[in-house]
Amino acid sequence: MDGLTILTFFSSFSFLFFGIGCFFSPRMKLEFMRYGLNKQQRWLTGALQLLGSIGLLLGLFISPFLSFISTIGLFVLMLLGLWVRIKIKDSVLQSSPALFYALLNLYLAFQYGALIFI
Repeated sequence: MDGLTILTFFSSFSFLFFGIGCFFSPRMKLEFMRYGLNKQQRWLTGALQLLGSIGLLLGLFISPFLSFISTIGLFVLMLLGLWVRIKIKDSVLQSSPALFYALLNLYLAFQYGALIFI
């Protein structure tokens, strides 16, 4: 298994876990309240995370274009998450997961883009 596949699985399973958490985790509910976001925004975030996760996995088997689109979506989602954390004045440590996942998915987007467009 190559590095791109490993990172794709890592990102996909992370967002699968986070997406499900948006619907069922009491801790996640409290976090979204702390972010100043409502139930609909939490559910939208969870749904987008699940869609991105599924798109990444399916892209491995169907088309790198699907993985490319999914990584772009997850990158934007994590940039928005980072913006929320900066807005509520979270520490660098608290904000680092959003930054990490934004950068990871940006890297994956470049890798999948290279497979498609080059």
